[in-house]
Amino acid sequence: MHYAPGQEDCPLPFSPFKSCTVPRPIGWLSTVSVDGVHNLAPYSQWQNLTFDPPMVMFAANQYPDGRRKDTVINAEETGWFVWNMATFELREAVNISAMAVPPEEDEFDAAGVTRAACIDAPGMRVAESPAHFECRYLSTHRLRGDSNAGWVDVVFGQVARIHVDDAVLTPEGKLNIAKIQPIARMGYYDYTCIKDVFEMRIPNASGVAEDGLEGKA
Repeated sequence: MHYAPGQEDCPLPFSPFKSCTVPRPIGWLSTVSVDGVHNLAPYSQWQNLTFDPPMVMFAANQYPDGRRKDTVINAEETGWFVWNMATFELREAVNISAMAVPPEEDEFDAAGVTRAACIDAPGMRVAESPAHFECRYLSTHRLRGDSNAGWVDVVFGQVARIHVDDAVLTPEGKLNIAKIQPIARMGYYDYTCIKDVFEMRIPNASGVAEDGLEGKA
C-alpha cells in the first residue's frame, strides 16, 4: 500500500501518518494573554531541539476558519510559554484542556488543575505536574497548508528555567520515569503511557560524548 498525500486519496479508512511517528511527547503548554487570561492546551507536535542552551519547539495548526491558536498568540505577545509534563494521573485534565474554548475562558479552571507561580515567566504552571520548563519565546515560522487547518505555526523557545519535583527523583539524581508515567500521543484517539524503561549505551562512547548522551550536567 502506498499513496501520495494531497494528490491521491488515502486507500485506508484512517490516515496512517500520525500513527507512524509514535510515540510523540505532549507539549502541555500554559500561557497568559496580555489581558491576564490564563491558557492551557496540549500539543502533540512538541520536541526538544538542542541542549546548549536547551531549546524546544511546538507546532500549532490553526483553526479551520483561519484563526491562530491562543497559545501561539500569547507566546508571541508576552514572550513566554511554559511546558508542563503530562502524566497518566493527569490524563483527564490534559484531555479536557484540549477542548476549543473562547480565549476569555481560563482553562486551568476548566481542567480542574492548580496554578503554581513561575519565577521568570509571567504565566502559571500546573502545580500537579512533576516537571516544567519556563520557555522564553524566540520566533515563529509559519508553514503553508493545503487548507486553512493545514497552516501551522512552528514556535521556537529557549528553556530559561527547569522545575522538577524532588519526589520524582531517584537517589542517583535522575527522573524516575517509571514512577512519573508520562503519557504520549499515538495516532487516532490513542495514547500510551511510559512504564517500562531500558538502557542502551553506544559502543565506544566516552568522555564528553558519553556525558552528553547520559545527560550529565
